[in-house]
Amino acid sequence: MDLSRRGFLQAAALTAAASGLTVACGGGSGSGGTKNGKNLTLWYWGGALSDKVVAEAKTHFSGQINLTSASIGGDFKQKLTTTLAAGTSVPDITGIKGEDMASFLPNASRFLDLNDLGFKKISSQYLAWKTKLAQTKDGKQIGFPIDIGPTALFYREDLFARAGVPTDPAKVAALVTTWDDYFTLGTEVQKKNPGTYLVNNLGSMFDMTVGQGTQRFIDKNNHFIGDQDHIRAAWTTSVRPYTLGLDAKINDNTWNAAVGKNLLTELGAAWHALDIEQAAPATKGKWRVCAMPGGPANQGGSYLALPTQCRNPEEAFKIISWILSPANDARGFTDAAIFPAAPAAYAMPAMTGPDAFFGGQKIIEIFGPAAKSVPDSYEAPADAAVMAPYKTELTNIETKGKKPDDAWNDAVSQAKQIARRQGVS
Repeated sequence: MDLSRRGFLQAAALTAAASGLTVACGGGSGSGGTKNGKNLTLWYWGGALSDKVVAEAKTHFSGQINLTSASIGGDFKQKLTTTLAAGTSVPDITGIKGEDMASFLPNASRFLDLNDLGFKKISSQYLAWKTKLAQTKDGKQIGFPIDIGPTALFYREDLFARAGVPTDPAKVAALVTTWDDYFTLGTEVQKKNPGTYLVNNLGSMFDMTVGQGTQRFIDKNNHFIGDQDHIRAAWTTSVRPYTLGLDAKINDNTWNAAVGKNLLTELGAAWHALDIEQAAPATKGKWRVCAMPGGPANQGGSYLALPTQCRNPEEAFKIISWILSPANDARGFTDAAIFPAAPAAYAMPAMTGPDAFFGGQKIIEIFGPAAKSVPDSYEAPADAAVMAPYKTELTNIETKGKKPDDAWNDAVSQAKQIARRQGVS
């Protein structure tokens, strides 16, 4: 679990909370030299792109460009921020994690507008809600979508069968259209499978319930709205598994063992399928996927961007357009479970085949529609930092027995303080 993209998302939220800061790229812009250079560098992190596609890009463009790639370990955001601030040794092409994009937008002048290079002409190939998350208020496009994280409900078909409830994905989806439905079914299945739980922890529930809405913690006018009804409703829903005894309360590294042993379901993004498979190989064929209660959300997904120091913007744009074409996006899914932001890829053979781990189910039939239905929501630069206290207080309910109402009040109070420090009114 530590090395999963799921873990990276959790770590990002904790880092944001600890720092209480969004990205602030100070210093001079620096010059990358001429704008028709032949040597270009690409920064990304492990699992962000298909290494095979990147290797082929070097060959594909070798007549025009010498492309050098580097898989950057450690805190990618911090290394990129520091490099941009210094203005030297800046990569010509860089990845930006989806959870970090909002914090880079206030410093959009550090990046080229991809619309000026041709993105506007091909933007319709990519999901509009994902593209929009990398746009400034005045329409500057600083990120080219790599991937997304449409969510669904993973469930143990064998444990559902033992409880005597339907196991077919379409029938299960019909039984859990709402969160109340989900908790009712979970209670029934749990009774027939003693020692099992419906959800791994309340924080993962909260990620999903907040993500299903069109508003988060800060509105477009930079006002704190984390105490309003939409967040309180997401909180109340997220606490229900705890009060019903359906919460496994897993907030440490025991998830790997639990997923193959006593978790009835998992709420997660498309890439989470690989986490489950790697953590519980002995459960091959026992898992299925269906639509998530209450509708889909998005969890994760990243971008490629061109810093202003890019030594050959036109060629760099050609490279990222090629790497992230629908055909190569589909290959990225095959190579590294990177779920494409280009819907055309969903009909390609690389994505439409049966998945043996999920009993031969064609899971694209669940994640494809979910990807197209993710709600369009505004994510402010300070959003991750402001969300963190809610996650901490949900953990306090699980680990310390804190009363949910007290935890809510403390979460709101702490979130308001963080918001004020970040200039949110």
